[in-house]
Amino acid sequence: MSRFLFVVPPLVGHINPAVGTAAVLAARGHDIAWAGPADLVHRLAGPDARVFPCVLPDPALENAGELASRSADLKGPAAFQFLWERFLIPLADHMAPRIRTAIEEFGPDVVIADQQTVAGGLVAESLGLTWVTSATTSAELVDPLAGMPKVAAWLDGLIEALRGRIAGGRGTADPRMSPHGVLAHTTRALLGPTPLPEHVWLVGPSVTDRPESSDFPWEWLEGAERTVLVSLGTANGDASGPFLNAAVRALSDLPGIRAVVADPAGTVTESGENILLRPHVPQLPLLAHVDAVVCHAGHNTVCEALWHGVPLVVAPIRDDQPIVAGQVTAAGAGVRLRFGRADARRIADAVGTVLDEAAGHREAAHAIGLSFRAAGGSEAAADRLEGLLSRPKPPSSSHACEQEQERTGTR
Repeated sequence: MSRFLFVVPPLVGHINPAVGTAAVLAARGHDIAWAGPADLVHRLAGPDARVFPCVLPDPALENAGELASRSADLKGPAAFQFLWERFLIPLADHMAPRIRTAIEEFGPDVVIADQQTVAGGLVAESLGLTWVTSATTSAELVDPLAGMPKVAAWLDGLIEALRGRIAGGRGTADPRMSPHGVLAHTTRALLGPTPLPEHVWLVGPSVTDRPESSDFPWEWLEGAERTVLVSLGTANGDASGPFLNAAVRALSDLPGIRAVVADPAGTVTESGENILLRPHVPQLPLLAHVDAVVCHAGHNTVCEALWHGVPLVVAPIRDDQPIVAGQVTAAGAGVRLRFGRADARRIADAVGTVLDEAAGHREAAHAIGLSFRAAGGSEAAADRLEGLLSRPKPPSSSHACEQEQERTGTR
């Protein structure tokens, strides 16, 4: 029996993929602990999960809520700069001492750090631990900054300054791509032919049952010829209003269609007899009942739809979404729209296209779904993590901490 510590950010889409892997490891007899937001982890992984709270109210994170209210006009390098300067770097500074405490108290054999909790990799490396990256999106796998060397240099500078503050300058690895291993939750069928190092493991999506609300009116779906799910995730806030209202207008006019529209920010003012508005939806079980998904190309929504062989209309807003949207269309599994120009007519045309069996989008989505299942998901990820246990172990966390205390004179 070994110990695995999962380090996760306060983002549902980044915790969910880790939940399945953690559950498999626990079923195999290993000890599991979490460093992250206790409320979210307990909601997604279960009330009995052992959590070291690492995301607490703090002035350094006062801008985190702005992620959900960013204007749709904030995109490209400006959105990238906002994400790192206003969220990821403050989050890392805030979490680092608490991650260190979690490691000292839990004594993990392996640390699994989400790509957006860069403090996890930096602290684990500084302590000489074996650590693995959990890549919940494929954006970093394709080097999104390859054509922007100045932006890449700027980000390198941010990370090195962070390393100096929270890890005493120790280590050289990119905290987003561990040299010990990267759990990449995708497959070649979606990722495409991008060259990858051997330590990047394409395990496929970690799709597993999770607690869901029981108040969804499943009977509303009965008798529908075709059902469409519309969702822009939970981190797009006010930017979602115009698009969701246009989608409601578009789908209200399509015969034989029922649409479930997720509207967590309450921005939809349009309505229709064939439209079901919900602040939240049980997305994973719902996908087994839909024929198409309209979304922002968030990696988890895309992968969960394709897992069920459901074709997509993708309208990326920012961050990794344009990259994921490009992968969807290159694979033939969907149609892409420009988010800012997606009016009712364009949305209706795109939905009609992906629902047209002759267009081949469903067939492509089904093929990707098969590749996801063949990759192994949570089981394959757990296999990879267990495989690290047979390698020579670095110094234990307690020993590494003692060495650091001796070096700094704080012992």
